[in-house]
Amino acid sequence: MSVTIKSAREIELMREAGRILCITHEELKKALKPGMTTWDIDHLGEEIIRSYGCTPSFLNYNGYPASICVSVNDEVVHGIPDKKRVLREGDIVSLDAGVIYKGYHSDAARTYGIGEITPEAGQLMEVTKQCFFEGIKYAKSGNHLGEISAAIQKYAEKFGYGVVRDLVGHGIGTHLHEDPEIPNFSTRRRGIKLRPGMTLAIEPMINEGTLEVVWLDDDWTVVTEDGKLSAHYENTVLITEGEPEILSLVSAVCGE
Repeated sequence: MSVTIKSAREIELMREAGRILCITHEELKKALKPGMTTWDIDHLGEEIIRSYGCTPSFLNYNGYPASICVSVNDEVVHGIPDKKRVLREGDIVSLDAGVIYKGYHSDAARTYGIGEITPEAGQLMEVTKQCFFEGIKYAKSGNHLGEISAAIQKYAEKFGYGVVRDLVGHGIGTHLHEDPEIPNFSTRRRGIKLRPGMTLAIEPMINEGTLEVVWLDDDWTVVTEDGKLSAHYENTVLITEGEPEILSLVSAVCGE
């Protein structure tokens, strides 16, 4: 395993990539409404990313055909945008996007409700987001990666939710996916010791029901095995000497 430690210059570039990605998510959030297609979301997302002189991380990555992964309801991740897939009142939609700025990536995901959603859907979305924040309480120099993973799992399972095992977070930098892998669940290993300068994409993927997932015939879209809802929340995080810095969540821009 080769985990890269970023220099001050590299961190500045990743900070800017994160800021632009934060703006992209904020603009997409404002645009979401019933009647939009998932293709509309992808088209808008790519326009925003390119307007800042950046490149979408996901477009043609390992053959993925779009810039924004748009996953609706029981789709966990990697939903492929489609002109025929229309968002309806009560849907939830997970948007996963990445930005390349001067050779450096940022990666972040959010799940949003379309119009009025059920209380159950709202709780799933809120718990998934909070799973991330429970995890990064441990994203500090000297701690072990497994402490982040365990905190995410513990919080999700309090609500009876399934924590996806087949997909994990990852390191990030000049490549979209770098070492280390970051599970959202406890493993037998403590994981690497965290050091300042590490940049991590931490991304809880939480299912309303079973943790089991299935890949569809397009070889990309992952859905819950039981057809129940799934939510996704992700940010690019910098390990520092003190508290972690969330590079893709800029309060002055996104106000979350």
